[in-house]
Amino acid sequence: MSGTAFADRAVAGRALGAALLGRGYPAPAVFALPRGGVPVAVEVARALDAPLDLVIVRKLGAPGQAELAVGAVVDGAPPETVLNEEIARLTGADAAYVAAARDRAMAEIARRRERYLGGRARVAPAGRTAIVVDDGLATGATARAALHALRRAGPARLVLAVPVGASEAVAALRAEADEVICLREGDIPHGVGGCYGDFHQLDDAEVLALLRDAPAAGKPNSGAG
Repeated sequence: MSGTAFADRAVAGRALGAALLGRGYPAPAVFALPRGGVPVAVEVARALDAPLDLVIVRKLGAPGQAELAVGAVVDGAPPETVLNEEIARLTGADAAYVAAARDRAMAEIARRRERYLGGRARVAPAGRTAIVVDDGLATGATARAALHALRRAGPARLVLAVPVGASEAVAALRAEADEVICLREGDIPHGVGGCYGDFHQLDDAEVLALLRDAPAAGKPNSGAG
């Protein structure tokens, strides 16, 4: 993959929604990875007429390299932690470092859950087609943690859907989901952000505005087909 694939996340979400629409998933529910996955997921949820919820995951950055993931953690009972043992070893992220990073991540997850969701009804994945949506895959650590957590909740089918992704990450995650949909797969030398014309960092206000307009739980849902 070379050059810009999508103008922005909303454009990518509409393309992803169109690709998913014809698959006829029964009782679909969309689970966005905030923050960047939210504008993509909103468009997917609208296309599928499906409720939208969040699966809140925090990356565990490597020592001195916050953008390099040694793993990720997702809230739950108990929280789900996924580690990349090789990256942890190479970067010197020992057990004490990982534990401290995990504690910080859980504190931020709690803040985001209260801030973003408040009294919004949750979507139960059990028996549904649970579709995890992000704006792209680099290492796949965040998506892997989300898939592990949702799998425990008993969905009928677990799907990962992204506009762009590194080939290695997409291939690895095919073992974690029942199906992986990636519109543009290949090398991403400039990261996920390099695949978008506009890849600005979303703030809480933007996420809240998107969620206010998104389909919620508790509405009739007969699926996309």
